[in-house]
Amino acid sequence: MGCRVGVHDAVGAAAAPRRGRGSLKKGLRKGHRRPGAAGVTIWRNPPMSIARRSSRRTLVVALIVSALLWSLAGTAVLATDALGLGTRFDHLVDRVMLALDPPPDREIAPLVEVTAVGPLEPDAAGEGGDIEGPATPKPRRKPVDVKLAANPARIFASQHTVDWCSPAGIQIVLAMHGVVGNSVAEQKKIADSVDRFESWRDSHNGDWGPAAIAEALAANGVKGYEVRAYGSRKLALRDSAIALSQTRAPVILIAWRGAHTWVMTGYRADADPTVFRNSTISGTYIYDPWYPRVSTIWGASDSPGTFQDAAEMERNYLRWDRPEGEYLERDGKFLAVVPTIPLREQPAGGT
Repeated sequence: MGCRVGVHDAVGAAAAPRRGRGSLKKGLRKGHRRPGAAGVTIWRNPPMSIARRSSRRTLVVALIVSALLWSLAGTAVLATDALGLGTRFDHLVDRVMLALDPPPDREIAPLVEVTAVGPLEPDAAGEGGDIEGPATPKPRRKPVDVKLAANPARIFASQHTVDWCSPAGIQIVLAMHGVVGNSVAEQKKIADSVDRFESWRDSHNGDWGPAAIAEALAANGVKGYEVRAYGSRKLALRDSAIALSQTRAPVILIAWRGAHTWVMTGYRADADPTVFRNSTISGTYIYDPWYPRVSTIWGASDSPGTFQDAAEMERNYLRWDRPEGEYLERDGKFLAVVPTIPLREQPAGGT
């Protein structure tokens, strides 16, 4: 993950990424599913036998390529980042380093696949039936506009580098819980901790993935976040809205086909999603770590707390589709890192 699409965006990529030809499917054994509550499936990942690029020939070639690349580093083109070639060079070096030092194959938290949500059927509310006593009044269906109380000047943290959308997203959530501030030094500390959490299963590129984000939040005192997958955007947004309303904590949406983080701090809906099963989320309030940058693919980012309507959600919140290989449990699904513990019950208790 790690905003790698953002790296391409910054230097003028012409089209959104697609899955690459290199497939790691043969090196994987599909995780088994354990039934959870109604509408929930929990994926448990067994140890995987992964083909590593560790042959002597690959290592020698990588070393030679690395040496050639670094020999160009002093040229004026790279030094001035002319035409974005300096950024492209950095990305190429990252690929070489990934070949030399692949991420570890460590266990990650199970993926929770949500297939249905709905706490209350509107048609059932208010029917007394054979129960003695007065009937429960039907809840009134009306539009809702929910926003978490937050001060962007204290909470928002723009990603310090084009790669640091995950550390910035983590920092924003931690700041909303009153755990950290929004300084660059604190973001760097989060970014530097990735070695504790990275796993090939979570990100074939190494560095940050959704599971690492949840682990980093827990390691910094904000527990209970879990990675969830959904078959539709409508379901993902509705479940995220319910979680936000019930916990009063932000949700991290995995945007841009799995390459970016959006911190969801509120939403609008045609009815209360915690009550009405058939409510529709019409948009979300977002803190985008990419702000104030401009992407040639995704366009200009918006200021913290901007309302993103349905059209913007359809354009930015897309199914997981990574170019670095297959993720059998995630591919083609919408992902979010969702709170399960109310903010007031966390150690810091919010800002």
